[in-house]
Amino acid sequence: MFSAIYSLMSFRIHYDSSSFAWLIVLCSFGVSIVNIILGIMAKQRDLDPLWYFYSATACFAAVALGAFFGNMNFSYNMRPYYQIETLEMYPGVSPARDKGSQLMDAGRVYFTDGVGIDMKRAMGFRQSELYCVAPIVIGNEKLPSYDFWAVGTNCCSGVSSDFRCGEYNNPQARAGLRLMRDDQRQFFRLAVQQAEAAYNIKSAHPLFFEWMADPVSAVNTYQENGFKNFLLGTFAYLCFTCFSVVVVVFITANSLASVGG
Repeated sequence: MFSAIYSLMSFRIHYDSSSFAWLIVLCSFGVSIVNIILGIMAKQRDLDPLWYFYSATACFAAVALGAFFGNMNFSYNMRPYYQIETLEMYPGVSPARDKGSQLMDAGRVYFTDGVGIDMKRAMGFRQSELYCVAPIVIGNEKLPSYDFWAVGTNCCSGVSSDFRCGEYNNPQARAGLRLMRDDQRQFFRLAVQQAEAAYNIKSAHPLFFEWMADPVSAVNTYQENGFKNFLLGTFAYLCFTCFSVVVVVFITANSLASVGG
């Protein structure tokens, strides 16, 4: 049951139909209710209800923990993977020629030669974490609108010329992977607004990217981490279940021995 709920909440069904996935989770708690009813009925007939109540508790824990860890795995790994896979890939993008409004559906962007991060116009916005941004530019010319931004968290000090996010020091890096965390986007937007005010620049349609050399590898890492977490979580819960059964059997055996004595 844990594996089924963990899989349901981690992978494609959750992405395609979140309400259906949560409905299945809610209905699965019914197994615990059935076991509680059976346990009460057994007690009324003077039978030992221990295993019914154990089964109810174990099923409740399996569903609750499977939903919790599955949703976490989905949020941090599989949802970004599915989202990026549904977005477009754009090669040969130039910040001087292309606008953010033209690439709103971009997931992976490969920039032209000469494109890099403008460290002099980096900025940070602090809100529990430090949200760091730096414009992606080509050459030294001032752009009419700075729409492409390299971003990261806790990788700058909040002052100009101090940006250490992504592969900032890799000379081969000339690509971006779109930021997929909705809960972070508003804070990066505030950092961009601070940069606009501090450096007298304009950003009409800011798009946020993790700066790197190989976005394809980064996307595959999301998927690999999702499957790895699923396998590790399933194995860990199997061990926990076996241990809990041994403990209950040991308690039951001791109780029977005491009664017999």
